[in-house]
Amino acid sequence: MIAITEFQKIGVGLSGFGVFFVLFGILLYFDSVLLAFGNILFLSGLAFIIGLKRTAHFFFQRQKVRSSAFFLGGVALVLLRWPRIGMLVETYGFVLLFKSFFPVAFGFLATVFNIPFLTTILNKLSGSSTSMV
Repeated sequence: MIAITEFQKIGVGLSGFGVFFVLFGILLYFDSVLLAFGNILFLSGLAFIIGLKRTAHFFFQRQKVRSSAFFLGGVALVLLRWPRIGMLVETYGFVLLFKSFFPVAFGFLATVFNIPFLTTILNKLSGSSTSMV
């Protein structure tokens, strides 16, 4: 079993609250303060979970510079109180950053939620051709 440090537990909490504040900020018609607070909490939680060096390495890899620029530029636009444009830019950067992770996540969701119609859709999205029994 993998040992989870106290810093990683704090990071999970910070990231969770960050996602909550971003979703709540979107729900309240793109409230810039909640979105900015959620972005700061999410990024600091990510740094707590995987460490500062790995976080910097993840965002500034040669093949991810463009997507990181869009993501961090979107965060900056939200912090500068342009929430709608910032969230669009940030979402585009997020999709570019994590596009290789989406098939894994969809495959995992297909195994967790064994609902016939949903499993078929998630298997197609993940690229898996195996049927769930």
